[in-house]
Amino acid sequence: MADGNFRVLCVGAGHMGRSHALAYHALDNCQIVGLCTRSAESREGLLSELNESIPGFDSFKEALATTNPDIVSISSYTETHFDYAKAALEAGCHVFVEKPLAESVEQAVALVDLAQDRGLKMVVGYILRHNPAWRQFIEVAKTLGKPLVMRMNLNQQSSGSNWETHKNLMSSVSPIVDCGVHYVDVMCQMTGAKPVRVSGIGARLTEELPAGKINYGHLQVTFDDGSVGWYEAGWGPMMSETAFFVKDVVGPRGSVSINATKAADVGSSADVDSHTQTEALLIHQADLRDDGSFASPDEILQIEDEPDHDELCRREQQFLVDAIQNNVDLSDHLADAVNSMRIVEAADRSFREGRTVDLQS
Repeated sequence: MADGNFRVLCVGAGHMGRSHALAYHALDNCQIVGLCTRSAESREGLLSELNESIPGFDSFKEALATTNPDIVSISSYTETHFDYAKAALEAGCHVFVEKPLAESVEQAVALVDLAQDRGLKMVVGYILRHNPAWRQFIEVAKTLGKPLVMRMNLNQQSSGSNWETHKNLMSSVSPIVDCGVHYVDVMCQMTGAKPVRVSGIGARLTEELPAGKINYGHLQVTFDDGSVGWYEAGWGPMMSETAFFVKDVVGPRGSVSINATKAADVGSSADVDSHTQTEALLIHQADLRDDGSFASPDEILQIEDEPDHDELCRREQQFLVDAIQNNVDLSDHLADAVNSMRIVEAADRSFREGRTVDLQS
């Protein structure tokens, strides 16, 4: 750390990599000292946007050794997460890594153990945790009683460069693993319960993927308090734009739903910026009058001043910086990241093995 600034090596210049680099660029106590990407074209585009003279690298090993960073921000493809994060931690760097933390629970646990053994901070990119509207969604769900029924999906109809990105992502993990960790993490926060069983289904809807890879998946998870949830994700040019954005929770006392008209508009599933937006919550109370009619009308809770995607990424990086400066214990954060990874990995295994996976065994 020089001149009171954290030296940051940014890895990746795609959608998330760009936003995280802009976040560090906006923080007064951070200085980007290197940008490592697979593509020189994407690197040059981001460097031009940052309008700074920052060294660019094709090799992560060279970038890490040359820049001597305090923080390594990893927004590259999932298959690189374990190797890059492990090397950064072994070099004494704090780490931000996009979700999912790794390709497997075994790898995720190894990274968590390494960070804690070295006394280093590691934050996983669970962006919804930094959105006050999503936190409000979770808090309302907690008032609905038990058990909860949680229904969520995020399908994306993609073409052109977006489809190429999706194919690259699916070379290592399926959509329910890549995106599912977000939403099962939300379910775990809503229930505060332990997941006990997971079932999964999947489908290969294109021959453009490597053998054995799928571009559609659906998981069902049961918790020890009786709550249940499902999550669905599919990517590609064949995906339907109908009902692709569902975020809905039902309990004995009523229901709460994200009523995001922009995100749910037909033709907008490829708009990644809209995926974190809520716009409004629709709250329904189940109480009935003596005559059998509803005692209360449904409530629309409008969300004001909701942060955009880049601001949410800035808050993620500020969270990491604060954890470093104040020596915040991130044990719960990392345990939750491993827990959500365990659920989605079990769903993928359930599909491939044709059986329900018992998480208690």
